[in-house]
Amino acid sequence: MTPDLLLRGGTLLDPETGATESADLLIRDGTIAERGPALAPDDDVPVYDASGAHVSPGWMDMHVHLREPGFEHKETIATGTRAAAAGGFTAVACMPNTEPPIHTRDVVEFVRERAADTPVDVHPIACVSKERAGAELAELADLAAGGAVAFSDDGAPVHHAGLMRRALEYSTMLDCPIINHMEVPALNPDGQMHEGEVSARIGLDGIPGLADDVMIARDVELAAFTGGHVHVAHISTARGVELVRRAKARDLPVTAEVCPHHVALTDAAVERSGFDTHTKMHPPLRSAADVEALKAGLADGTIDALCTDHAPHAAYEKEVEFTAAPFGITGLETAWGLIGRELIEPGVLSVAEAVRALTVAPRRILGLDVPALEVGAPAALTVFDASHRWTFAEEHVRSKSRNTPFLGTELVGRPRAIYNDGQLVRSDY
Repeated sequence: MTPDLLLRGGTLLDPETGATESADLLIRDGTIAERGPALAPDDDVPVYDASGAHVSPGWMDMHVHLREPGFEHKETIATGTRAAAAGGFTAVACMPNTEPPIHTRDVVEFVRERAADTPVDVHPIACVSKERAGAELAELADLAAGGAVAFSDDGAPVHHAGLMRRALEYSTMLDCPIINHMEVPALNPDGQMHEGEVSARIGLDGIPGLADDVMIARDVELAAFTGGHVHVAHISTARGVELVRRAKARDLPVTAEVCPHHVALTDAAVERSGFDTHTKMHPPLRSAADVEALKAGLADGTIDALCTDHAPHAAYEKEVEFTAAPFGITGLETAWGLIGRELIEPGVLSVAEAVRALTVAPRRILGLDVPALEVGAPAALTVFDASHRWTFAEEHVRSKSRNTPFLGTELVGRPRAIYNDGQLVRSDY
């Protein structure tokens, strides 16, 4: 524990306004006690040198898979939050496709209790349906009372329109969004990658962008009918971006997130890597045109948040033929470096805009308080560099799993440390 700390020499960044200020922060008992230039602490207060770095409110990843309970061979809450801290995140929201799934209040409370002593705040997302089976609505009010911040059957779509309607109607009373895995499975029952020129050439069954787009279109209309908040998980298609853009033009309660890997890679990576199973994810890597549309959606505010869809798998599960491998990659440790390389350096987003998509947007979508760098506020902050070039290697992995296509890849920008819940965790190793 580091309840007292002087953070010295950093550039404080307000993601709401984009304003910056060179100032120190003195933290006492986990609360910001002073803010200003050249603060002088008592001799017993440790000092963290943030010279040359930005300091922002703590980042949040609103879409991770911590795998516990039930799949601890892939990840645990302890190892997943360790990876999150290394990636610069002070908070995560975890998806409910565990075993048992997060479909009853006791499982919500189990997750919260397991995460209580970690330096990363963990907010459970509970199931829309019991057992994630898509047949019967879960006890949403009880789940929310236990601490769930949203509802999703992620990994599987809420394919029954009537069930989705009822979930959205309940969500208006609970002020919690419904996060849908946007896909019509019947359009791609055997799909392994994006359906397009590459899949045709290499002979893999494709997952058409249409599968996502049809579900997004349905849910936009259900949001219009019910007034319930629909959040589009891991958007990946150009048409999907346009559907969300039009929904926002109608002032509908529709928000969206995108993952760094969907703006960093295209379906060509599957062929170029020689069927590397670390290029297999769901939704799949899409076309170059889709990637450009995702970037445009971030630039104009259509897409609200950046997230990782951190989906760890054990090595033996991925070290099989492409068609037998599970979907998903890890993402917590590489998120900021990919954002810097693909979005900030090319000018798609400013540093402040990228940080806003990692701090303000996810918390507002989930109805959580946004941390502030103000005297009297609980200290929840991220120290980061926005331009340092470095190569992601095995030694940087803090997750229990290593299923990432980005090992050996040059990244731009790097987290240096987080401070949260009275704990300082350095990642500038």
